[in-house]
Amino acid sequence: MLKNAKNRLSRTLTNRHKIAIAGVGTLGAAALALSAVPGNAQTTTAEAPTSKVAYSNEQIKDVKGSVTDQLASASVKAEDIAAKKAEQEAAAKKKAAAEAAAKKKAADAAAKKKAAAAAAAKKKAEAEREAKEAASRSAKRVQAQPVAAKTYANNLDGWIREALDIMKKHNIPGTYDGLHRNIMRESSGNPNAINNWDINAQNGVPSIGLLQVIKPTFDAYHVAGTAWSQYDPVANLTAAANYAADRYGSIDNVDSAY
Repeated sequence: MLKNAKNRLSRTLTNRHKIAIAGVGTLGAAALALSAVPGNAQTTTAEAPTSKVAYSNEQIKDVKGSVTDQLASASVKAEDIAAKKAEQEAAAKKKAAAEAAAKKKAADAAAKKKAAAAAAAKKKAEAEREAKEAASRSAKRVQAQPVAAKTYANNLDGWIREALDIMKKHNIPGTYDGLHRNIMRESSGNPNAINNWDINAQNGVPSIGLLQVIKPTFDAYHVAGTAWSQYDPVANLTAAANYAADRYGSIDNVDSAY
């Protein structure tokens, strides 16, 4: 009896019923794939297909919300990463700019120091050059200055010293002692002394001056640059010394009348 009833039920399922059942099965499978079905859910074939679809739509909405939340979280993370990257890049640029500024400052300081050293060296060189030029000008002025004429006292000491300087220029030998010693014997240092009693005086050519020189001897041995007068002290001494050098070798060798 039951077997026959089963067969009858099977025969009563029309194609339309089969299509409806297949649709319900497909919808259920889709709902299970998208979300977990609660344990108390009833999935008998006796339920209408519309109730299955309505239940599945609620689960899809929940899944969609979860996915949206995950995407939003991922977006926030990406923004955080991008912000950190931008911050790092800004810090790197700032550091690079600071290093470049430090290098430029160091380079400027080095250039300034080099320029100062060059200026100091130039200034020193100019000072040394000016000092050398000043020294050179001073030396030239010293060389250009005329030598002041030597002066002599107008006395026996001064006459002897002036006569010695002139004798030296003309290579006439004689010393201070040789001149002084013969002067004191001949005239006692009187440039105007004259001998009016010896043979020379008798012959009309008296001995005159410090070294008692006669006119012919004075004229013959007169030294250039001195006065042409037997009474001039320097002219008298130099002429007498010149005569003594020619006859005795030097006035120093004369110890008596000559």
